Amino acid sequence: MKLTVRKPSHPADVKRYDTERLREEFVVETIFEADEAVLVYSHFDRIIAGGIMPVSKHVELTGSAELAAKYFLERRELGVINVGGSGRITVDGDVYEMSARDGLYVGMGAKELSFSSLDADNPAKFYLNSCPAHMAYPTVKIDITQANPRPLGSAETCNKRTIYQYLHPAVMRTCQLCMGLTALEPGSNWNSMPCHTHERRMEVYFYFDVKPGQVIFHMMGEPTQTRHVVLHNEQAVISPSWSIHTGVGTSNYTFIWGMCGENQDFDDMDAINTLDLK
Repeated sequence: MKLTVRKPSHPADVKRYDTERLREEFVVETIFEADEAVLVYSHFDRIIAGGIMPVSKHVELTGSAELAAKYFLERRELGVINVGGSGRITVDGDVYEMSARDGLYVGMGAKELSFSSLDADNPAKFYLNSCPAHMAYPTVKIDITQANPRPLGSAETCNKRTIYQYLHPAVMRTCQLCMGLTALEPGSNWNSMPCHTHERRMEVYFYFDVKPGQVIFHMMGEPTQTRHVVLHNEQAVISPSWSIHTGVGTSNYTFIWGMCGENQDFDDMDAINTLDLK
């Protein structure tokens, strides 16, 4: 397991960052490596984001010195969405078959976490978020047909999309982790626009299904001090609670959002008038 730690950043400092420093602090360049768990531990609400791509063997999530935990979910909960080929997740001996777009929630206290693929030529790609938990909730599998769909936007504003809420009070109970998938329709390329911040939780965006030769311009920063970073397929970006998080692609794409903090109300946000952005 490869786990790196990111420290928090103050908005007054971030406005002075150049592109390289922005990427060092907020962008997760590599999510998937063969037969490895690649994770980033952010001090923003202590979320862990990363990926597992088993190819030739099972990959396990374990405790570590960074977590000061005997096992990974000793004090945490976990959300997983598969964006690759078919695979399996084993949780304390129970096996969950995971097709593309299938999600899984694992509550605090689960000790054995093992990930595998059914086909090495088309491996599963398990994208995951984890955050601290205060009680144990049952393990739940959620495929995209069980997620709560919320159509938003329009073709006229280039942001026609559907938000699929997987780990969300409308679907199931968690301690604080919310997670879902947003798919943009062909001809649309803006996400989360008009944009917003939410003071009571942070967020991580993981972009995928980005077509070859295309990129995402992800906007971040304070509303009057915006910055951008350019992301490629299967890269993620950490968004503090004080930052906007919106993006535009050179084509349509899909992304997974994960949030943790003190409030799970999806509509608890501070909307920003587009004309007020600078």
